[in-house]
Amino acid sequence: MALDQSGTIYLADYTPFGFLIDGVDLTFRLSPSATRVLARISFRPNPAASSREFFLHGEALELISARIDGQPVHPTLTAEGLRVDVPDAPFVWESEVQIDPAGNTALEGLYMSNGMYCTQCEAEGFRKITYYPDRPDVMATFKVRIEGTAQDTPVMLSNGNPTAQGDGWAEWDDPWPKPAYLFALVAGDLRAVSDSFTTRSGREVALNVWVRPGDEGKCDFALDALKRAMKWDEDTYGREYDLDLFNIVAVDDFNMGAMENKGLNIFNSSAVLASPDTATDANYERIEAIIAHEYFHNWTGNRITCRDWFQLCLKEGLTVFRDQQFTGDMRSPSVKRIDDVLTLRGRQFREDNGPLAHPVRPDRYVEINNFYTATVYEKGAQVIGMLKRLVGDAAYYKALNLYFTRHDGQACTIEDWLKVFEDTTGRDLSQFRRWYTDAGTPRLAVRETFEGGRLTLSLRQETPATPNQPDKPPRVIPVAVGLLSSDGNEVLPTTLLEMTEREQSFHFDGLAERPVTSLLRDFSAPVIVQRDRDAGELAFLLAHDTDPFNRWEAGRALAKSVLMRMVTNDNPPMAEYLDALEKVAADDTLDPAFVALAMRQPGDDDIAQSLFDAGVAPDPIAIHAASERLSQALAQGMATLLPQIYQRTTVFGPYSPRARDAGNRALQQAALWLITRLDKGKLAARQFQQADNMTLQLGALSCLLSVGRGEAQVAAFYKQWHHDRLVLDKWFALQVSHALPDRAADLAAALSRHRDFEMRNPNRFRSVFGALAMNAAGFHDPSGASYRLMADHLIKLDALNPQAAARMSTAFETWRRYDADRQQLMQQALRRIAEAPGLSRDTGEMTRRLLEG
Repeated sequence: MALDQSGTIYLADYTPFGFLIDGVDLTFRLSPSATRVLARISFRPNPAASSREFFLHGEALELISARIDGQPVHPTLTAEGLRVDVPDAPFVWESEVQIDPAGNTALEGLYMSNGMYCTQCEAEGFRKITYYPDRPDVMATFKVRIEGTAQDTPVMLSNGNPTAQGDGWAEWDDPWPKPAYLFALVAGDLRAVSDSFTTRSGREVALNVWVRPGDEGKCDFALDALKRAMKWDEDTYGREYDLDLFNIVAVDDFNMGAMENKGLNIFNSSAVLASPDTATDANYERIEAIIAHEYFHNWTGNRITCRDWFQLCLKEGLTVFRDQQFTGDMRSPSVKRIDDVLTLRGRQFREDNGPLAHPVRPDRYVEINNFYTATVYEKGAQVIGMLKRLVGDAAYYKALNLYFTRHDGQACTIEDWLKVFEDTTGRDLSQFRRWYTDAGTPRLAVRETFEGGRLTLSLRQETPATPNQPDKPPRVIPVAVGLLSSDGNEVLPTTLLEMTEREQSFHFDGLAERPVTSLLRDFSAPVIVQRDRDAGELAFLLAHDTDPFNRWEAGRALAKSVLMRMVTNDNPPMAEYLDALEKVAADDTLDPAFVALAMRQPGDDDIAQSLFDAGVAPDPIAIHAASERLSQALAQGMATLLPQIYQRTTVFGPYSPRARDAGNRALQQAALWLITRLDKGKLAARQFQQADNMTLQLGALSCLLSVGRGEAQVAAFYKQWHHDRLVLDKWFALQVSHALPDRAADLAAALSRHRDFEMRNPNRFRSVFGALAMNAAGFHDPSGASYRLMADHLIKLDALNPQAAARMSTAFETWRRYDADRQQLMQQALRRIAEAPGLSRDTGEMTRRLLEG
């Protein structure tokens, strides 16, 4: 696929590469600033290709030599790669290049992290290692030799299985064909924490988590999560692991959460390392999910990969859906569903409603790194869930078995994916395909009438215009609905309606009274429901709905109604909300994790979007103030109940991250959050002092900071944990996230000058500036100080790490939502970034889309 004059690549222009590869042999002679990479690659003409142009991608490479069938050649070099004439027959390409891992601050290709060599090749990092057709549809087997020194690199790892090793060298062989983006190499002074797993066919697989010396005590949970994921994938999807060895490496400097390289998963340290002292319950759950996600990629991403990067959702959406299933089975399906929807609404709905909106499968891009988005991942998973809901569980797993059988070893498309469902079920999925091709979140308007024992549910779907897509035809929307009687009993159990038209009505007959409708149960489709419901009905659903998600949703809608009316000086339904919430909080038969979610207030950004949708320009300062007033009202209204909740949810005995204990601690934290507003932080200060795990210690500090206290505890926390890089990230983030609106920019600026702030470490940068962007009132302070500070640091970061800078630029994606003054200030910041000398392709595309969308 070629670039057009604007640098845009289009899905419609896809053509196969002109050559197939029979094998790749690589030799790495490691040196921090002068690593030599020798490649020997066997090519042959691709009969499916229309062009025989031989172009190999390559960036930031110094070509030392090149040969074809042993004879020297002199390719034409460009900034993007090389071209050379080749035989119209099988041939062997050999090259030697030199690269600079120590100077690679972009963390793509081969780079160094605190003395460790490591790689990140997805999406297009392999071209920074050697000249190669760096595209996912070119698959080959790899043999790798790594040469270093026994002193500096005693451990040398690559994909597949080890075949030989000696003093200062090691050789690896991966028998499974893979695209270059799945290549991995790690070398350095590492320690292994090991275990094993016996597959259902009786093969024993060696498992290792490789970490820096001193981190060995933080690996047990990751290993346990890996073994549970391997067993779950066998039991649920019938997928067995296919190598003798599975390695995980924890890396401090990493742009992503983790990477699923075949047999050698490379992880951000934050997604591996955990101990009760240093990791919260949320950290444990995140580690469990990411470990599972990357392991599940072995089949949904590695054995079956993407034909091109437009099909990214094929592997990511499906694998996210699988890891969500896994977490639900390990913990609580209903709580996990609520968490997933909170993530979807907080990140993906925001994306869909702004200038960065794009389809789950985009049809164009400038820089593929900018499409590792919530739309591809989170909405992509929702699309899989809808498909499973529409065809039923049995048909879903039958289709997946056909998918694995038919496409093993192939690079596939969304059309291939949908075809296995059509062949399995006989359904026509051409309309369903619009979920992949059309951007935007559908709005579902609902109207009800009841007459003569018949309830008529009238639905209308409409999807707003998005960049490059002004008109949206109707989609298939699975609408799960249940009906409740006035005494809370279920009149109609969950029934699935299939909406296919722009307007459609559904009838329910033989009803003795007008029922209460429970609509979109379990969030059966990623849509925004537009429906008038009074506080009484919402309170009824919060008290009685048999669907856990909709029960939570009713409470959330009540809370949003209260907050929105507080912001606009209307009359909020405070009494109904307090009464309904107190009944849920007092019910000790409910899952404490569910109750904790029910007690959590909607975020400031959620309220801002809801006000914007209602035609009101949101004021972040007013929203923040309303949220504080609501917390105070809840604390006073439940003053007697809160200490009881705190006491009954206290967990005794040694710390365990298991779901039940974590749920109790979550509910205890929700109670402490409100108690702190009544006792001026006395209980929180005591909890901080007595805490024997990070969940309780950090939770107490969060409560103190939320009421403007905790200065002594912040200092004590730093003194205790300044030596632990991951805990220190928490220290940075917590301060900025709780800063008062007019103090957030100054505090973030001060912390960016702290001796422990590391501009080049993505985790540390996000701990300050990601937290600033999430502090809605602080980021949108009317002075514009946060906008200017963010722009300053994104310009600096772009020169070091374009991928990280581009992703952080999404802090500005909601600029059109706010008043004219804030819009102007954000536009000024974006233009300053866009006009910065030497701006990267990554950040340049993002700022252009943000300004033009």
